[in-house]
Amino acid sequence: MKKHIVCFGDSNTHGYCAANGGRFDENERWTCLLQKKLGEDYLILEEGLSGRTTSFRDPLFEGLAGLDYLYPCLMSHEPVDLLVIMLGTNDTKERFGASAACIALGLKRLIGKALATADCWRDGKPNILVVTPQNIGPEYAQSEVGGTMGRGCAEKSQGLAAEYEKIAEMMGCHYLDANKVVQAGPNDIDFMHLTAEGHKQLAEALAEKIPQIL
Repeated sequence: MKKHIVCFGDSNTHGYCAANGGRFDENERWTCLLQKKLGEDYLILEEGLSGRTTSFRDPLFEGLAGLDYLYPCLMSHEPVDLLVIMLGTNDTKERFGASAACIALGLKRLIGKALATADCWRDGKPNILVVTPQNIGPEYAQSEVGGTMGRGCAEKSQGLAAEYEKIAEMMGCHYLDANKVVQAGPNDIDFMHLTAEGHKQLAEALAEKIPQIL
């Protein structure tokens, strides 16, 4: 039986392409590249949603709190062998008023929900990999998204790695900081989304790490 890996994230998991406002295709998204690298013994399940947060409900758009969707997501894909969580970029938006430490507490709630969804895990064994997303470049503030993202996003995103690593250890999760494996910077349009090269580099790092976990 294939090993089921649920990739739960935001637009950087969905594959948003800032160059055209669309989506990277199946030869470019890190999830699809990861599938190709891991091979037929694995099933990569793409669960990326643009705008998704860890646990914060967005007052402007509905359905974006990861906490609200995680249970049906995991149960629809059971049995789950590994849950990969890469969230936090949207949590930095000024309208949420959350520091890096508070965003990490949102992640902690999300992990707790995953652990409590006992029936989804193969053989009843939860297995979670936390990935800190690539930092937002400070130049985002002068881009078209600067007004809606608000102030302080880049600074908060830079603080996520240290906070996420602590939460991952506390909650018994595996951990990877994308900033240490993605050498390509974010795109030069909104300065917060992965480039095609970034997707490739993230896929390569995960393809190396995941077999060590499963």
